[in-house]
Amino acid sequence: QVQLVESGGGLVQAGGSLRLSCSASGGTFSSVDMGWFRQTPGKEHEFVAAIKWSGGITRYADSLKGRFTISRDNAKNTVYLQMNSLKPEDTAVYYCAADMDYGGPITTLSSRYDYWGQGTQVTVSS
Repeated sequence: QVQLVESGGGLVQAGGSLRLSCSASGGTFSSVDMGWFRQTPGKEHEFVAAIKWSGGITRYADSLKGRFTISRDNAKNTVYLQMNSLKPEDTAVYYCAADMDYGGPITTLSSRYDYWGQGTQVTVSS
């Protein structure tokens, strides 16, 4: 059983930055692909970014490339999402998720992720 806890959300003005963290426990974090998703009321989870267990491969939603950066520190069992040049449309609850399919390809599909955190609210004011 993997437990994920996000932190770092909050209120920021447009153009500002935030760094989200996701701490993992209860599993072998270093062998797990990790993803970030976001959700607004009434909508499905939207893929944001994902990172392979080794950290060597990353993938981003096309609309977010250049502004968001995913990284991980396996020694700290933590994955990060650096968000720059934030816009009001980035307002959402952000979730980290773990894909336990070791050896499988990095995925953008929320249904492929096995464990989820409780989410952290990010609000960007105009």
